[in-house]
Amino acid sequence: MAAISYDSVAVLKSFAERRGITFPLLSDPESKIIRDFGILNEQAQQGTMQYGIPYPGTYLLDRTGRVTEKYFEDDYTQRYTSAQILVNHFGESASAAHSIADGKHLRISVTASNERVRSGQRISLVMDVQLGPHFHVYAPGVKSDYIPIEWSMKESPAMTVHPAAYPSSKMLRLEAIKETVPVYQDTFRLVRDVTVARDAALRPLLDAEGRLVIEGGLKYQACDDKLCYPPETVPVRWAVQVEGHDRERAPAELQRKGK
Repeated sequence: MAAISYDSVAVLKSFAERRGITFPLLSDPESKIIRDFGILNEQAQQGTMQYGIPYPGTYLLDRTGRVTEKYFEDDYTQRYTSAQILVNHFGESASAAHSIADGKHLRISVTASNERVRSGQRISLVMDVQLGPHFHVYAPGVKSDYIPIEWSMKESPAMTVHPAAYPSSKMLRLEAIKETVPVYQDTFRLVRDVTVARDAALRPLLDAEGRLVIEGGLKYQACDDKLCYPPETVPVRWAVQVEGHDRERAPAELQRKGK
């Protein structure tokens, strides 16, 4: 892993020592590499201290140096977290903010990609669902006669909610009614991203311990080989600790000047 910015070697050295960073921080003071990659932030005005910054983002490379994926935001105040990328791109397990939610026919292991968050960060919420033996639930896209699973979220100005990612379903033949329908069985994972709001909107909504509490629900209708049961919505929640950004500046003699 390495990071690149338009900051000088001296500024990056000061920052790395203060924050205990051990991976390489690469200096591109004239923004040459940033321009070569086509990610110069054109919203920053020439002559200001901010001119030369890139759009914030992450590239994933294979062993040959070929870019295989990229995660970028238009707003420089918003960032994907590395844990979010590990969960979404590599399928890594999420272990933060863990809790269990039980329904009549299933159990949900509720986790998040990040235990601690800052304003502007994009994190992943995860539900690992375990169905009881011989049960199935209907996947999104099933005919209107059936009730598909639905992940709802409580609206809050503390975050922006992104669409849920549902896994591929299995086609199940229901001989009793001579139909084939998309379903989930056994275990499956649901992932949904949220972007944490800016401090002004976020801070008044934290609990007494400085945590952002995120609430939602999973609606489903479980069926077995013979019967379909009444729909149920299982409430789920995540509590993540909110931290402030590092706003300490480099020593004045090292700071970048507008030009």
